[in-house]
Amino acid sequence: MTKEEQKKEYYQAFKLFDNKGNDTIPPEALGDLLRALGQNPSQADVVALTKGVGNNTATYEEFVEGFQVLDKDRSGYISAGELRYVLTSLGEKLSEGEVDELMKTVEVDKNGNIKYEEFIKQIMST
Repeated sequence: MTKEEQKKEYYQAFKLFDNKGNDTIPPEALGDLLRALGQNPSQADVVALTKGVGNNTATYEEFVEGFQVLDKDRSGYISAGELRYVLTSLGEKLSEGEVDELMKTVEVDKNGNIKYEEFIKQIMST
């Protein structure tokens, strides 16, 4: 994946958390956003990433910087289990039944992973 493609992928994910459509997210959403992308930041990581932002919103560029710190293998994949956890535990929580229905339409590879960019495109098109 080229650097430009990767930035596009990050931006698509960021927009899912940009509820006001102003290219910002609240600092308290950064941890959830990173987890939605398959990362597993500790609370200390999230605090360090949002330090200095205060109660202001985080910009897309700040999100990308934070994600690049945590994205060790830059694979672009999230495990089906992590996705299920995100959908049932974070933000606007889905029921197990709703997640089961959604997962029927998601392509899972032989290792149990989902290409996150494709998942975002699917969600955004519905």
